[in-house]
Amino acid sequence: MKKLRGILLIDDDDTNNFLNHRLLNRMQITDRIKEFRNGKQAFDYLYNISEGHVDLSNPEYFKPSLILLDINMPVMDGFEFLALFEKLDAKFLEDVVLALLTTSEHGQDTERAAASGIPYLIKPLTAEKVQELLERHVPETEG
Repeated sequence: MKKLRGILLIDDDDTNNFLNHRLLNRMQITDRIKEFRNGKQAFDYLYNISEGHVDLSNPEYFKPSLILLDINMPVMDGFEFLALFEKLDAKFLEDVVLALLTTSEHGQDTERAAASGIPYLIKPLTAEKVQELLERHVPETEG
């Protein structure tokens, strides 16, 4: 199985974060998982990495291979995050896979995701969903 540099979980629900973190650890696809409770915290983290404002030798900071993003969150929701995320340096984003992970099956949300070409996963996260996401979107040479 592919070993990823790291994964960001962006979701305001502690239970979802706990379960997703546990699943990803069990799958052993990365040694680094970081959680954020809203899009603003996550965007600030990514912005600082992309601009070189942090020391990447510090284990607290890493460029993620995969971002799992909830839509409905306080402060900055998933689509607001996405609008800013897409403005980050294109070279930085080349090998970062972002997928929406949500309970929303609302047509407007799925259409927005499809228009942006973003994978759209319905909660709960499962090993099968993760494996399919990796097979479709993460190059074999990742690591």
